[in-house]
Amino acid sequence: MKTLVIIPSRLAATRLPGKPLLKINGLSIISHVYRRAEEANIGEVIVATEDLEIIEDVKKNGGQAILTKNSHKTGTDRIYEALEKFSNSNIDLVMNLQGDEPLMNIDDIKNLNNQMTRNDSQLGTLASKIDNKAKLENKNVVKVKTKNELNKSNFPEAINFVRKINKKDKNIYHHLGIYCYKKETLKEFINYKQTINEIKYKLEQLRAIDNKIKINVALAKSSPIGVDTEEDFVAIKKIMEYKS
Repeated sequence: MKTLVIIPSRLAATRLPGKPLLKINGLSIISHVYRRAEEANIGEVIVATEDLEIIEDVKKNGGQAILTKNSHKTGTDRIYEALEKFSNSNIDLVMNLQGDEPLMNIDDIKNLNNQMTRNDSQLGTLASKIDNKAKLENKNVVKVKTKNELNKSNFPEAINFVRKINKKDKNIYHHLGIYCYKKETLKEFINYKQTINEIKYKLEQLRAIDNKIKINVALAKSSPIGVDTEEDFVAIKKIMEYKS
């Protein structure tokens, strides 16, 4: 099966405007993400953005980027427009990577792609084990509840995505916002209207569950820090500069 990796990115982030172009070790965050996607070697990689500055940066660093409309409500709408603009007749799977996670584990990207192919799934995502109570109780940490306990090799179905959990809940994991769609599932998904649950909880994946699109979950080795705030950026910068 042939996979296309699309990374949606925009400058107008509410909490940290301009974050895709913030530099770590002389390279922008978006270009770091692009390079990790390329290192995973699962298929061609493109950035989907409404900003010419991002396109210039990605191309200057040897990547591919597609200009999209600035009216999209979600990143998924943006990746679908990019897919349509890309010559996509031989694409089977579309991987949606977050543009603000330069520390994403390459093995996790590969594993999700392999599980999608092996299981012929409609839609897949990643989750990691929750290692502390603070994360479990933090409403900003999105949790996924799975039908079976996650292990290294299985790919169980997601029952629900929540911000707040019940004490009795079992098989609860930290959801990582990476998705892999069958091309036809992506088309189906973006043609559904936003559901009440999606709007209420601000979780786009609930639109899939509400419309009976099955989501399978692979276990990730780690939970990468996303760059949402100035503090996140400083923390990631330290880690990446130390590693280099």
